[in-house]
Amino acid sequence: MKSKSRVQKRKDEHIEIVLNENVTSRQVTTGLEHYRFVHQALPELDFREIDLSCSFLGKPLKAPLFISSMTGGTEETGEINRMLAIAAQECGWGMALGSMRVILDRPAVEHTFQVRRHAPDIPLIANIGAVQLNHGIGEEECYRFVETAEADALVLHLNSMQEVFQPEGDVNFKGILRKIEKLCRRVSFPVGVKEVGWGINGELVKTLFDCGVQFVDVAGAGGTSWSQVEKHRTTPLLKKAAQAFENWGIPTAECVIEARSAVPSGTILASGGLKNGVDAAKAIALGADLAGFGRSLLPYAADDRQDMLIDRLRQVMMEMKIAMFGAGIGSVKELFQTDRLVFHAWQ
Repeated sequence: MKSKSRVQKRKDEHIEIVLNENVTSRQVTTGLEHYRFVHQALPELDFREIDLSCSFLGKPLKAPLFISSMTGGTEETGEINRMLAIAAQECGWGMALGSMRVILDRPAVEHTFQVRRHAPDIPLIANIGAVQLNHGIGEEECYRFVETAEADALVLHLNSMQEVFQPEGDVNFKGILRKIEKLCRRVSFPVGVKEVGWGINGELVKTLFDCGVQFVDVAGAGGTSWSQVEKHRTTPLLKKAAQAFENWGIPTAECVIEARSAVPSGTILASGGLKNGVDAAKAIALGADLAGFGRSLLPYAADDRQDMLIDRLRQVMMEMKIAMFGAGIGSVKELFQTDRLVFHAWQ
């Protein structure tokens, strides 16, 4: 059996660390706890008629929810992707795959990203690090990622702070914006951009849309901190330095508000530390089109608990629907436009 590559070993290490270590910020939160829905004692709704349905990338969703990019590239992570895809199909969520760069060196692992047969109807997003545009990846390789996954779009992830804490990290982010613009202009599939847990500010969101990006996942702070993940596998010096950055990043709520203000009609996705369906409803009321969940789903997929994973997705949808009922909001469109989410300083 061929030994695992450096990238494959890193992917397995990441999963192990995320599952078993405390890798969240100690002080920075999503900011969603500072918002509450105004309770409507008389909602004037039939709960059974509340409509969560919407669409993304030209495909229908049962709810404005998606599984965030996580993994793929090894047999173990391929099984995780399979389980996530089955759950997403069953519940009508979108799904984004983990970074696919590994298939360029190890074509034999393509199958770990090929989940379309398990999820024929949902929006599916391929994924590669934006920094790889500085390391020989161009439109030809991006077409390969999309075609391999039978994906509806490609997302480029921005992970500069993660790379700098990796002993083998790629830290040259010079000229990336121009290359994103060039890629968007030349390919026929939608291109999106996402962070990995430190957030994207409104100014950059606008710049990205001006470059031709069709959606942005702000992936704000308040959930997994990749400086805290990487400190478990980096050099002694960087491990010590990582402690100074455990509270780095822009809270998810702040990112969504800035993004929507910067791009009133752009497609904005909100991930980063969302805990439940109430958080998802808040994110959409603040201006996101879809809300994403990642690490909170991972234990079910990693432990081969398919039924519990599906139940967890259904629970999020139920929580979201109940929050809308309690606020007297009957549809996702109304939720997006509501004035019944208010800021409060106390938790």
